[in-house]
Amino acid sequence: MGADKKAILVAYPDTFTQQEAIGLAEAAGFEVAQTVVQRYLKHAEFGVGSGKAEEIKQIADTNSCTKIIVDEALTSSQLNNLAKLTKRQVIDRERLILDIFASRANTTEAKLQVQLAELGYEMPRARQNVRLSVKGERQGLSGMGEYAVDVRFRALKKRMSFIKERLREAEKRRDLHRLQRQKLHIPLVSLVGYTSSGKTTLFNRLAQEDKEVASSLFTTLTTTTRSVALPDSTKILLSDTVGFISRLPTYMIEAFKSTLDELKYADLVLLMVDASEPFADMQIKYDSCLGILKELEISGKVITILNKSDAASKENLMAVKNVMGNSLYTVISAKRGDGTHVLKNLIQQNLKLLPEVKPRLRA
Repeated sequence: MGADKKAILVAYPDTFTQQEAIGLAEAAGFEVAQTVVQRYLKHAEFGVGSGKAEEIKQIADTNSCTKIIVDEALTSSQLNNLAKLTKRQVIDRERLILDIFASRANTTEAKLQVQLAELGYEMPRARQNVRLSVKGERQGLSGMGEYAVDVRFRALKKRMSFIKERLREAEKRRDLHRLQRQKLHIPLVSLVGYTSSGKTTLFNRLAQEDKEVASSLFTTLTTTTRSVALPDSTKILLSDTVGFISRLPTYMIEAFKSTLDELKYADLVLLMVDASEPFADMQIKYDSCLGILKELEISGKVITILNKSDAASKENLMAVKNVMGNSLYTVISAKRGDGTHVLKNLIQQNLKLLPEVKPRLRA
């Protein structure tokens, strides 16, 4: 790994947040030389406090780090102020996620979605640049005049409209495919869950596919759908979707809605949970997934899948089962195949309880 990939990570003090931030940094190709903790990352000038900013500069100098990653969304002023002080590039949490998205996007639609998310990131910062230029200030080392900033802002809006129109065209094509499926009365079952929970591993096993599987975050960015036979020979369509993550900003969810909207039409949603992780981490991730499903207005029946049972402790599984209570769930190991037959039966039983699938299109 090159010297330009060594970074100082600035994160909140709790262990879960730090581990997730390190995972994001590594997924983006960075080597975290040291983690600096800060309880509050929304100070006006630098995001961190002024004393902490000086400390970060000294640590970066000592470790020969060229990047500073801050696990929080920063304004353009905060990014520029911290960059000027430390004389290093500063990358905030949202920029880091966008860089990972960009490196993972392989299809035309995924690339458009990433571009739309990029514009969602740039728009408020363009507004900040407008306000600063009106005050006679200049962003960055060279600065940009008011006219240039205004032109940039209008160009961003125009580009955003163009991408949205292309994504709407992709939605129309998906609607036609969906209508055809519904005419044939083929149920749709969607896999969702936190990134790296094992969705694609299960998808590969059930659909006999060989999609890329990796421990890094956001390996899957596009929805893939395949036919799967249940024990009674009923055919379903199983779809694998982009992984969720905590503190994912609304504009990123909006950018991927043309893909995630497929969940609204799912007859069953399989919510994957990594049961091998510490219980507290599982709870945070589970709640994050439920929050995103609520934001997407998903109303279909949800079956929770406790995955990685081969690596989970008995105590952990018992604690999770106690919390699940009467909720619909099952325990599997997608890697080894344990419990997948039981899962297929559970899908089959619950599909029979649903009303008949009728052709419908979005309004």
